[in-house]
Order: sequence, then structure tokens, then C-alpha cells
Amino acid sequence: MKHRRTRLLFLLLVCVILLKVNVELNPAAAHESSHQPIHTLTGDIRFHKQFHSRFLPTDRDLIVYLPPDYERDHTKRYPVLYMQDGQNIFDVATCFWPGFERHFDERAEYLIAKKEIQPLIIVGIYSTELERINEYTPTPAVYNYRGGDANLYARMLVEEIKPFIDCEYRTLPSRENTGLGGASLGGLVSMYIGLKYPETFGKLAVSSPAAYWDDEMIVQDVKRTALRKLPKVFLSVGRGEPNLFVSSTRDLHQALESNGWRNGANLAYFEPPVSEHRPGAWTSGVDLLLEFLFPGRKPMGRR
Repeated sequence: MKHRRTRLLFLLLVCVILLKVNVELNPAAAHESSHQPIHTLTGDIRFHKQFHSRFLPTDRDLIVYLPPDYERDHTKRYPVLYMQDGQNIFDVATCFWPGFERHFDERAEYLIAKKEIQPLIIVGIYSTELERINEYTPTPAVYNYRGGDANLYARMLVEEIKPFIDCEYRTLPSRENTGLGGASLGGLVSMYIGLKYPETFGKLAVSSPAAYWDDEMIVQDVKRTALRKLPKVFLSVGRGEPNLFVSSTRDLHQALESNGWRNGANLAYFEPPVSEHRPGAWTSGVDLLLEFLFPGRKPMGRR
């Protein structure tokens, strides 16, 4: 019995050594074998790779979700929701938080089938790694002077990406049928662009925004705004997220209420029992977001 145990331990040690040698000789193969991406795309998904802008130096991918009846009725047109961080909204394999995504494709498919939301097109605009903080912020950060390219990013959206999507797909291009959204810095830039281009975007999906940026400059922007037509705003933050996000989002909500937005009419505010600041945690609000901004024939049920 003792010899048998010794032999098994010896064989196990040999296997460990061989595996270690193989990894050291071919680390790339070992990484690939253990980290093969598993795509989780649902429905009719289209890609537009390396979209080029004359306003920003870095090309980016666009990913487009089309509603289930898009190819059945070629006379029908659809509202559009444009989302920042497009790699995070549909697919675990591309999300920059490993293992997570926001499940906009699955939830849209389900809610459209139940007629709880309008069939819609969802456009994901990929962020560009190191340039993300620059493109998603309206002002530079005092501590490192990064940021401040949100106006250029907005021009790319309004003058290039939206016209491209309106030409490529059967959209309803009016402000009443055009939404813009994002989370964290993507939520900040969506709120900022929504205030700057109210004639373009009539619906805003703002999830766990980085409203603290530059001493809550976005809160001050809301307080100063004098829009004749207020965009419809869905605003949310997990009540257990870092206080920096929670407190500044609450300040943003208060500023919206004090400047003409009305809860239940053109404003919805949601604080789920979420403690993490990442895409998987924000999935709990996707149904409410879509139902509020793109309501279907059925009345929204209480949750």
C-alpha cells in the first residue's frame, strides 16, 4: 500500500513538472487554451469594424442589435438606443470586466417578445482603452490633466455615427426616437451630451454615472440648463456601490428634480441593492431602463 502511494505521488509530480515545462516553453498556447473567449451574443447582431472619425484619432468598432422582426418587414422603422462601452453590453467575450456583460441583447429579445417594449435597434460604440477617460469626460482631471475630449466625442456621435446608422439601417431618426446611454464614465458623458444636444437625443439611460467628476460639474450643468424640451432620463445607482458614485448620483437626481424633471413622467430613479461597480451588477436595471425609455403596448408592471 505504501509503495503504491509513493508511485502515485511520483507520477503526480512528473505530471506537474511536465505541465510546468510546457507552460514555460509555450506560454501563449497555455494562455489561449485556458482563456478561450465564449461569446454570448443573442439575436441578430451586426458589426462595423474600425469606424473612422475625423474628430478623434482612434478608430473603434460598432456593434448593432436588430429586433427580431427586422428582416421580416422591410417597411418598418425603429427607434435607436446608442450605448457607450459597446463591448460590455452584449458579450462576455469582449467585456473589459472578465466574465460579465450587461445582457442588453437577451433582455431586449425577451421584452420585445412580451410586447413590454417597442422593437428597437441598439448600437454599441466600443470605447478605446486608454483613450476612454479622455473621450468620456467634459473637462480635464486636475490631478493628471487627462480628459476633456467629450465635445469631440459628441461630434463624432452626432455628425458621424448617427448619420451612418440612419443610412445603414431603417431607423426613426427623430429626437423622440433616439436614446443615448452608458454606465460609469459612459453615464457621465451620456448625460453631458444629452444636455448639449437635446434636439438629437430625447432619451437618456444613465447608469451608476461618474457624476463626481470635476467636483460634480455635471450636477452644475443640470442646475444651469434651460432646455425647452427636457430629455426623458432613466437614472440609477446601486445603493451599495462606492459612496463616490452613490452620493454624486443622488445629487444629480436632486438637480434634475429641481430643474423641471418629474419622477414617473420624464424621470425614473432606481437604487437596486447592488454593491459592485461593474456590468454584471447593472443588469438588474436593464429591464426597467428599456421599459421606461421605450415602453411597449403593455403597461409597466410594478416591481
